[in-house]
Amino acid sequence: MASLKDLRNRITSVKATQKITKAMQMVAAAKLRRAQMAAESARPYAERMAQVLGNLAANLTPGAETPRLLSGTGQDRTHLLVVCTAERGLCGAFNSSISRLARDHARRLMAQGKTVKIICVGKKGYDVLRREFRDQIVELIELRGVRQLGFENAETIARNLLGRYDAGEFDVATLFYSRFRSVIAQIPTAQQIIPAEIAPSETATTGASADAVYEYEPGEGEILAALLPKNLTVQILRALLENAASEQGARMGAMDSATRNAGEMIKKQTLIYNRTRQAMITKELIEIISGAEAL
Repeated sequence: MASLKDLRNRITSVKATQKITKAMQMVAAAKLRRAQMAAESARPYAERMAQVLGNLAANLTPGAETPRLLSGTGQDRTHLLVVCTAERGLCGAFNSSISRLARDHARRLMAQGKTVKIICVGKKGYDVLRREFRDQIVELIELRGVRQLGFENAETIARNLLGRYDAGEFDVATLFYSRFRSVIAQIPTAQQIIPAEIAPSETATTGASADAVYEYEPGEGEILAALLPKNLTVQILRALLENAASEQGARMGAMDSATRNAGEMIKKQTLIYNRTRQAMITKELIEIISGAEAL
């Protein structure tokens, strides 16, 4: 049985931990509001750009040269997985769920005889994936020193991917991140970004001609060639912002759970402490009474 001193030390230690988890929960809640606003603000722009590109792609002039970012290399041999996770832990299953999705995708591709390469954006994803895919990881991009994610961060990653694509290092690139839905719901997502997967626009699905609404100068192919690299940056930025909001939401939930668990542990340890103390007092009283009766 633990001594009273050990029990007091244990209770004091858990109380200190509870204060830390409570503080981290409050910090995550404050950061979450900003991150959520940034993620929600990026969605309309990214969705609208996808619509414009879908409109253009559906109405390419016959004979126009289709940009490689849209048509692809014509092969499907080498896949690049861009796995976006957090730089820090203590956020529940946020990092592991994204890494698990990327790991399953990589295993499936390798089982089909494909070559897999991985770029990790965020150290936690790298720590998980390097255990099984050390040879497939070609680069680690850390954002630890970035206080607020911006367009320049996404542009740096996009330039990296474009350089590798132009050099023929891969045929297909897929982006892995967590889409923010709410504080308690973050959805691991895989999105193919090279070649771009563009959904048909509303005008295309209704059979109407986009040229009846828009006139393009220069042609659709040239506009696509200019917009597709920008769209790549926009989609990466959106993924980073969604990830940031999801990370803070997951951390807020994890720290709230840890705080409540610490409170329950304090109650249990306090109960054990009181029972142990009462037992010791009772034992001492029995010894005193027994000694008095012996006299």
